[in-house]
Amino acid sequence: MKNSNAWRGLAATLALSTLAACAPASASRAAASVPQPPAPTPASLPPGPQPVGRAADVLFMQHMMHHHAQALVMTALVPGSTTRDDLRRMARRIDISQRDEMELMEAWLAARGGAAVTTAPDGHAQHAGAGAGPMDGAMPGMLSPAQLDRLRAARGSEFERLFLEGMIQHHEGAVQMVAALFRSPGAGQDAELFRFASDVDSDQRAEIGRMREMLAAMKR
Repeated sequence: MKNSNAWRGLAATLALSTLAACAPASASRAAASVPQPPAPTPASLPPGPQPVGRAADVLFMQHMMHHHAQALVMTALVPGSTTRDDLRRMARRIDISQRDEMELMEAWLAARGGAAVTTAPDGHAQHAGAGAGPMDGAMPGMLSPAQLDRLRAARGSEFERLFLEGMIQHHEGAVQMVAALFRSPGAGQDAELFRFASDVDSDQRAEIGRMREMLAAMKR
């Protein structure tokens, strides 16, 4: 009797051990059968299909680089054409900020395969590549070659008036370009481009206000 009870106890112990050993495997198989959410896509992976509006974004940056390049042609004329310290300071601020922005735009375009822009000595530009035509017609606010020639020939108060009028026209064109970008379907969604375009809009509006005050003071 004692032996029979001992065998029954041993059999029960072995059965419990077998169940315990099988439990983790069963739980693992059950967990594997439950659908798992997809792993997050690393931000560093390149995007697949190009988002809607990317072509408009690239064109905006290319055109704005060209637009800024003409502003640098204009500011370069200031030191030799006027002795007004306030105008020289303004031209220096415009020169520094737009050079910095051109570096940002160039890096943005390079990262997205955008074509470069080359600027001629007269402040006009073309897309790099054979057969590329001038870009001026697509950009509001650009000074014509005749306007640039008058600005180069002027000195003193005449230069100051022409510079302020020309730069106001130029800045207003940049503001219009930003507005056109944000009206384009799907454009302006890139976070870096959105911040840049918004900064261009606010900074150039502020500079337009200051230049209009300077121009009004000259005409009194």
